[in-house]
Parts: sequence; structure tokens; C-alpha cells
Amino acid sequence: KMQKMKEPQPQPRDPRQEQQSKPNVIIIMADDMGFSDLGCFGSEIETPHLDSLAENGIRFSQMYNCARCCPSRASLMTGLYPHQAGVGHMVHDSGVGPSYQGFLRTNVPTISELFKENGYKTLMAGKWHCGGDYPPDKPDVWQATAGDEKHPLPVQRGFDEMYGTLGGGGSYYDPPTLIHNETLILDTPRDGDYYYTEEINNQACRMIQEIAPE
Repeated sequence: KMQKMKEPQPQPRDPRQEQQSKPNVIIIMADDMGFSDLGCFGSEIETPHLDSLAENGIRFSQMYNCARCCPSRASLMTGLYPHQAGVGHMVHDSGVGPSYQGFLRTNVPTISELFKENGYKTLMAGKWHCGGDYPPDKPDVWQATAGDEKHPLPVQRGFDEMYGTLGGGGSYYDPPTLIHNETLILDTPRDGDYYYTEEINNQACRMIQEIAPE
């Protein structure tokens, strides 16, 4: 006589175990870098730390830049062509429709928003440059426009914390549009120790160390 097997009962979900099973994700974007400037892509320059990240993570083999910094960022942030994301040319509004409005469209989710919806802590350090135009020599304009509907901040598009610059290039010793979350930093230390690239690294490390216990 055959005995009917009991159907397996679904096990209750343990949110702690689920959280532990999620991988940590670090995305690094560098402007003006050639494809083979890193050791893991064939460079003669030694980049052991980045090579280690590549060896233990995922290397992009078909990530195509968009010839300029801000459209490339818009694509990376959304997974779309830059015109679909709203940054078809640069970050000024060309006045020809949403494809060239110069900032990320509100109906397009960002990678940070999607990660956050799935339980991740989202952090950013560095250059935003896909949230509207910021004249580098007009701090009064930054203060008046940062965070409005045409100048969305990273913390308005899914990031829990951000330290960096809102606009494009500038001084590494006194970078324009420097911001922490929603607070513009109009004056950097004048003691000669401040250097933007190093501070991005310091802030990124601090953010990760602070959330690591979580």
C-alpha cells in the first residue's frame, strides 16, 4: 500500500538571513580613463586593489560610454540610453523636450532607488553631474537651485548619503558645488591638506565603515 507523501511546507522567512545573503555592491566610475588603464584590463600600470575587486566581482565587458561624462552617468544610473534618461547632451536644458532637459527624468528609476527598495543602504561619493546645470563661478545660483525640480540631488534620487560635487569639473583644492547630502560646502580648508580626490576616498571609506555593523 502506497503512502501519500506530505507536501513540504514553506518555511518562514528570516529577514536577517535574507539580508546576509545579499551581496555588497560597489560601482566605480572614472572620467577620461582608457579601457586598458587598469591592470585587470591589461594595463602595464599596477592597480592591485582594483584588480582584486575585479577578480572577486564582475567586470563590465560591454559598458559603452556616451562620449561625455554626464550622459554616461545618466546611462549608468538608469540603465537607459541618455536621451531616455533626460541627459541627451549635457546638463543644461536645451529647451527641446525631456530628452535634453539636462537632469534625470522623474519617471525613470535610478539604480540607487531600486537598490534602496530592496533593502540596501545606498551611498555615493564623488561627482553627480546628472542633476541640472551649476555654473562653477556662481555659488548664489547653486544655493538658489540645488534640490529644486530641475536640480535633483542624489539624496532625492535614492541615495541615503552623498558627499561630492553636483556639477562638472573644477578645482581639486576648492571644488565648486561641493555638498554633503543637502548642505552645500562653500569653503574648504585652506591649510593645504584638502584634495578632492583624497577626500572622496576618505568619505567613501567612512560611510562604509559606519554602516558595516548593520
